Amino acid sequence: MELNFDALVVGAGYAGAVCARELAERGGKRVLVLERRDHIGGNAYDRLDEAGVLIHQYGPHIFHTNDEAVFRYLCRFTRWRDYQHRVVADLPAPDGGRMQMPVPFNLTSLRKAFGPEEGKRLGEKLIAAYGAEKKVTILELRQNQDPELAKVADYVYEHVFVHYTMKQWGQTPDQIDPNTTARVPVFLSEDDRYFQDEYQGMPLKGYTPLFEAMLDHPNITVQLGEDAIPHLGLDGDVLTVDGVPFQGPVVYTGAADELFGRRFGPLPYRTLDFRFETLDQTWFQSRGAVNYTVDQPYTRITEFKHMTGQELEGRTTIVKEFSRAYTGAPEETPYYAIINGENNALYARYRALAERFPNLHLLGRLAEYKYYNMDAIVARALELAGQLI
Repeated sequence: MELNFDALVVGAGYAGAVCARELAERGGKRVLVLERRDHIGGNAYDRLDEAGVLIHQYGPHIFHTNDEAVFRYLCRFTRWRDYQHRVVADLPAPDGGRMQMPVPFNLTSLRKAFGPEEGKRLGEKLIAAYGAEKKVTILELRQNQDPELAKVADYVYEHVFVHYTMKQWGQTPDQIDPNTTARVPVFLSEDDRYFQDEYQGMPLKGYTPLFEAMLDHPNITVQLGEDAIPHLGLDGDVLTVDGVPFQGPVVYTGAADELFGRRFGPLPYRTLDFRFETLDQTWFQSRGAVNYTVDQPYTRITEFKHMTGQELEGRTTIVKEFSRAYTGAPEETPYYAIINGENNALYARYRALAERFPNLHLLGRLAEYKYYNMDAIVARALELAGQLI
């Protein structure tokens, strides 16, 4: 690989694509982007399936933010379809059937759970205690002296939180971080949107065209199906590319442990298995996402047409999502870092290795071993690019 570039970006997801665009456009640098997969867009990649349904290959991505600067930045590369994400939990009903209620748990959920009259009474009691439109945590409710409000907290814990979390993270109730449990909210509102952010929506033509527009710059070269790690030399005191010292910025968005051959051991992650089904019917479910918070082996079912606005009669595609431990097998994708003291200490050892090289910059959920929403990683990439420029 000829070193006819000024900056190297590893990965073409949000972190890499935003950095590449900024370095190329504002920094005037020739940027080479190496992407291991055969497509751009990272986990936000979407495509038409064989039935012509626009699917999100790596699970649903719904853009939402209160950061106007991030929203305006992305508006350079896409127009938006207004989409307000609404999620329901599907769980067994007391009569032996099924029932659905909005999540996060709100005043509507309360009436579904406890019946119209009792739910209304409990809702009025909650609003009297905490105020309307407030998000009150399970911890706050459990600490209230009124046993009826503690009863609401117990219901949410059992029917919305604990079983879903056990599936998502592979933990038993005693292993679940109490601080996580304490933050689970009850929303004292009729607003059944999953997010209350000011800016919400879906890229009008999809996420992949957004990335195509972002990476469409004369100073950017993208190579797909190219693993950057064999090209990087990190054993000496100077970072090399194909054995040649390289002084330009290297923005790495892949897994930090993999970059260094997992020499201290692998960083633990959760991965997801997606089972796509195309059905000969116009609609399968009432919402874009239905969570299965009590039973079923999957965590949720997504029906993409609700999100994308596609109008297709007589066919739809859904995906069932299964969470499990990441083993590092080639076909697996690490999705969620398992954050705890031990794993953070392990990550710190890898980060210390990276910090030996002043021009190597770890960026993104894998490289930084943390979770980012899409807007947050755009903001972080803009910040890093500004520092490099």
